[in-house]
Formats: sequence, structure tokens, C-alpha cells
Amino acid sequence: MPAFLALPFVYLFGKDFPQQYLAHLVGAASVILTILISLKIKKDNKLALWSGTLIGLGSIVWFLSSVGSVWYLGQITAFMFLLAAILESLGKKRLFIIGIFLSLAFLSRLQILPSLVFFLFLIIGRLSTKSVAKLLIGTSVFVFVYSTYNYVRFGNIFETGYTLIPGILEEPWFDKGQFSLYYIGKHLKIFFLGLPKFKNEVPYLYPSWAGLAIWITSPAFLYSLRAPKKELGVKFAWLTILMITLINFSYGSTGFSQFGYRYAVDFYPFLTFLTIKGVVKTGLKWHHWVLLAIGIMVNLWGVLWINKFGWVSF
Repeated sequence: MPAFLALPFVYLFGKDFPQQYLAHLVGAASVILTILISLKIKKDNKLALWSGTLIGLGSIVWFLSSVGSVWYLGQITAFMFLLAAILESLGKKRLFIIGIFLSLAFLSRLQILPSLVFFLFLIIGRLSTKSVAKLLIGTSVFVFVYSTYNYVRFGNIFETGYTLIPGILEEPWFDKGQFSLYYIGKHLKIFFLGLPKFKNEVPYLYPSWAGLAIWITSPAFLYSLRAPKKELGVKFAWLTILMITLINFSYGSTGFSQFGYRYAVDFYPFLTFLTIKGVVKTGLKWHHWVLLAIGIMVNLWGVLWINKFGWVSF
């Protein structure tokens, strides 16, 4: 999908068009979509500003959008289209349009396929053949395009290419195969316990390419825990996060090299939804701005240290 998005720019500016510019645009669009989602949840301009700033400056979306390398670009493109699907689900709820956005997200990153679960709550209570068909027709775009793409590339609609990378299963981080529950522990270690590196040389505190805990890079996401658990959408959001997490945590690689834990971006749209819901429940207060400010400073540190000065540790 990122390649499709780049086509107009390549046509206008040639094959040397820097894909980082596309990443910048995708990141900016994600901020706008987050603001619109916030306004759909509650008409509160301050909350919308807080929410957009959280994604644009207070999360690792900033770093991924600033670099724009191939894996990063795929993740933030999927993130953007999932936000668009959530926005539509909070607005007109056109199932075909939601299905199209999901197809575009899936074509960006396969690991987010369980996100379809979140949107099933839209048709609960009005379940019919017609409503299910609308959602499935939209998502069938992904099935058709990706199957055709795989057949053209490999002669097999089910071959994604991951297993064809020379020597991939010989890498030490895939000692239990590409996917195994055995890997969950090392993902949890980074997700919750990943810390910066301290060195006895300037600037002393370095980001770690191995990753950083999510509560360090985006402490404001803690407010997702305050989202009203009785709401059906909230329940489905947590279920979706759990399913995406299980896939990523079972993968042999933990995302190296990265700032933060980049695989979390796969479920950031739903975590953002829950965080906004949590803030609405309590009302926007001074401590929300404090945690947002901490997240901004941490992500500014990561962007400057890595991109501008090359200060990063292994």
C-alpha cells in the first residue's frame, strides 16, 4: 500500500522522490484523523488538541514518520488507515467504506488482520446478510489484490515471501521458528521493562535500538485503563489489542532496530481510541497535560538523538 501511495509523487517528481516525505505526510494525516476521532467521541477542542498532540509528538509515531524506512512506513500507513476506519465507525458507519479502509490497512501490514474484530461490534444488534456482505465486500479488496500480488510474485496466492528470505530460519532469534509462544517473554521484557542505555560518556543517556517500554515513550496511554469497560466498543477494542499483541509477541524478532516498541503501533489506533475514552470519563485535567508533556520530551529526545546526532546504543 505505501508503494501505491507513492505512485503519484513518483510520477510528478521522478523515481528519486524521497519516501521519507511520504512518511511525513502519512504521520500528519494520522494526527488529523486522531483529532477528528476525538471530536466524534466528544465535542471538546482541548481534548482534540491533546489527542492529536499525543499521536503527533507524544508517541513513537513521530519517530517512525520522521525516518520513513520501509518497515516503519508500512506500519504508519496501516495505522493511518485503521484510524480512518475507526473515524467512519464513529460517524456514518458505512460498512463498505470501513471495509475498504481495512483492506488498505491490511495491504500495509498483515499483522493487523485481527482488527476486523473491532468493527464487528458495529453490526451486532443489526446483524443481517446485507450488513455482513457490505463489510466483507469492502475487505475482499484486500483478499483479491494480495492474492493476485502473491501469485504474480511467487506463483502461489498463499506465499507472502517471509519464508523465502535466505537463511531467515537460521537467525538466532528464530531458533523456535518464526512464530512461537516461547518468544512472548522477550517481547514483554521490552514492552514493559525496556530502558535507555547509560554510558560514561556524553551525552550519557542513549536510546536503545532494542526498544523502550511503552510507559516511557507514551505515559499518557495509561489513561486507556480508565475507558468505560461496560461499553461494547471498549470491550472489542481491548479484545482486538489482545489478538494483535498475541501475534506480534509470538514472532521471533522483537522489532530491532527501533525507538520504543514499534510493534505496538499495530494496535495504537485502538489504544488511542481507549485513551480518549478514558480521558473523557475523568475530564481533561492538569495531570493529563503533564503526562503528555513527558511523552513529548521523550520522543523529542529520541528523534533528535537518533536522527540528528546519531546518539543511540545497541
